[in-house]
Amino acid sequence: MEDGSGTRFGRTLRELRRAHGLTLEELAEASGVSVRAISDMERGRSLRPQRGTVTALVQGLKLDEAAHSALLAAARASRPEVKPSASLMASPYTLPRGVRDFVGRQAELAVLRALAQQPAEDGTPPVAVVFGAPGSGKTTLAVRFAEELAPRLADKAFLLDMQGLDEQPLSAQEAMLRLLGAWGAAEIEVAQRSAEERLARYHAMAAGFQGILVLDNAGSESQVRSLLPRTGRLLVVVTSRRTLAGLEGVQRVELGSLAQRESASLLRAVVGSARVDAEPDAAQVVAELCGHLPLAIRVAANWAATRTNWTLQRLATRLADEDRRLDALSAGDLRVNAAFSLSYSRLAPAAARLFRLLSLVPGPDFSMPLAAVLGETSLPETEDVLEELLEAGLLTTYREDRYRFHDLLRLYARAQHRSEDDEQYSVAAGSRLRTWLLNTVIAAGHRYEPEDSAPLPDLGGLVILEDREQALRWIKAESDNWLAAFRSACESGDHTMVNAVGIAASAFPDNWLSWGHWAEIFVYAAQAAAELGEAALEARHRNQLAWVYWECERRHDDALKAATDALRIATAADSSIQQARAYLRLSVLQSAVGDAASAAENCRLAREYFAQAGETRRYLQASNVSIMLLHRAGRQREAIDTYEEVAAALADPRNDDRIPPDAREITALTARYHVSIVHLNLGDWAEAADALRDSGKHLDARGYHRIAAKAHLHRAHALAHLGDDAEAAAEYRNVLALADRIPAEILEEARSSLVALAADQLTPPTQFS
Repeated sequence: MEDGSGTRFGRTLRELRRAHGLTLEELAEASGVSVRAISDMERGRSLRPQRGTVTALVQGLKLDEAAHSALLAAARASRPEVKPSASLMASPYTLPRGVRDFVGRQAELAVLRALAQQPAEDGTPPVAVVFGAPGSGKTTLAVRFAEELAPRLADKAFLLDMQGLDEQPLSAQEAMLRLLGAWGAAEIEVAQRSAEERLARYHAMAAGFQGILVLDNAGSESQVRSLLPRTGRLLVVVTSRRTLAGLEGVQRVELGSLAQRESASLLRAVVGSARVDAEPDAAQVVAELCGHLPLAIRVAANWAATRTNWTLQRLATRLADEDRRLDALSAGDLRVNAAFSLSYSRLAPAAARLFRLLSLVPGPDFSMPLAAVLGETSLPETEDVLEELLEAGLLTTYREDRYRFHDLLRLYARAQHRSEDDEQYSVAAGSRLRTWLLNTVIAAGHRYEPEDSAPLPDLGGLVILEDREQALRWIKAESDNWLAAFRSACESGDHTMVNAVGIAASAFPDNWLSWGHWAEIFVYAAQAAAELGEAALEARHRNQLAWVYWECERRHDDALKAATDALRIATAADSSIQQARAYLRLSVLQSAVGDAASAAENCRLAREYFAQAGETRRYLQASNVSIMLLHRAGRQREAIDTYEEVAAALADPRNDDRIPPDAREITALTARYHVSIVHLNLGDWAEAADALRDSGKHLDARGYHRIAAKAHLHRAHALAHLGDDAEAAAEYRNVLALADRIPAEILEEARSSLVALAADQLTPPTQFS
């Protein structure tokens, strides 16, 4: 607040200016910031100066690092405190915020608007391919169009970066899994489907949306072809540097360079109309030197916006004089590095350093803590530097509190890093980031499976991982970055770290079945454990691999081999718990191919070894599997006895400390569901209905939508057998309420049963699975 002598920042600025013997006019000339703006800051009338303006003043004053830091600290004092992030991925693929000063592209927008209003003749939803040179504004246009259209649509707008220019772009299958998750498909439902079934589920969900999907930065037709909806009202916009000529029935919209009037409009939007209109010739030269490319114009204009006292002619002169380094950085025949070099050369040293270091981030986007790790700075200091990069147009925001480079700027940052930073410095920074990422994975895993013997790594207070939800959010938000760090650790032979990450990561597949990279994690973790001579740990990783192969990918043969290998290694190591886990995996896999007798026997052995190892919770989980397998083997009485044993163990207060509350609830729900199938097939309708009471509601709340629907459906059938038509109808309607989350066949069975019940013509089934 203004207190007569100015803010802390204003007082500090005045003291520094006077110490350097400069008048307001002289500092204005040296920095490019107007006399009025400097005066307002010194007197406290400008409470939150832009970071780029502070940098301009620093350069005008020619401050050393100490004085520079003092001025930044004074500017920072007026900002809210920056705290470690607890929630990093609230909504992963919703539309990012578009630029507020969008101009031009009216002809291209008109084409897209017409496409949205005119459905294709064959009934398929419209698809647009927006293509053009790098930096031409393809993503900006797509986001602008989506923002404009979204308020008129019943459903949301989504954007998924296809990473088409990366070494490992998203596959169509991985993109499909990500979108299914974003659209609300249950993890367990998606994982238990084949690739063909997932595709069918994707198209069924897409057909039900009236929204817009932007598939950004596609590298090839194969990346997006299967993602294009077949029916419904989901408009898709694909952006690419290529025309994607292999896609048929799409509207192509080419983005070239801006027209002169559009370039001038963009300059007005960023720099201000008065300055541009006062120097139209200089504005034209600036636009031409930037090749009328939106990205280059925006970067140059952002630089000029904080130098309020400098003319556009001065900007044009500096652009023309810049050394055109990085010849490979071009967009067709258009050089953009002159604009980049101008803004980069005017960065404060700390900002320039972080700009270069951020090119080491392996994923397409990053959070503030990652930047702090690379820069070895606190979160408030990192925020300052990131703000400067944002204001300079050298960085953009992306989803909540995440940041990203335009791909051309990433190339430029990498080139500057290679040119200015020695190899030892680069290796140290990359190693620092890799270690922090993998240590955070380990800390996140500890929230699921606490290991008393393993102390938590120090994360520098940069992230909050106080509970499982926060841990899982971090794992998902930084998945591209920590996966790359994991691969790097594998390549460098860091077996200890790879093994530790494998142990920590075992907590997450059950909660993120559709990620698609879990098998890779546990293959390498098993190899690392073998290299370390840790046989029990190798068996552990191979057991986890067997689970992933089957539950996440439905690869039966691979899962069977992994479980067999795990049993062999665990037996040699005399590890009871890993033998138990291997027997349990084998029992599930044998049941899947109809070998009920062998499955039941191996499950019995799993229970025996879990009991021997004192693993009460896992013993009960295996017992739940045993209920199902004994039923399939025709041993109904044993199945019911096993259920009663589980129920008694859960009620025993001696087990309170051995079974966490959430594990207790899901164990009870699973046991009741399995025993209900036994009762249903025995015709014990009252027992079945009682076992399933409220089960559907609780299963649905946990995201097990398909099983929840079956619980409601089975209870409805049992009640119909008992003649309780009103309650049966209510349960059938509970299934219908899950319409957008469950397989069509379950939905149809509930719908037809409800109709037949109302007509007094229902014959409920007597066989259940």
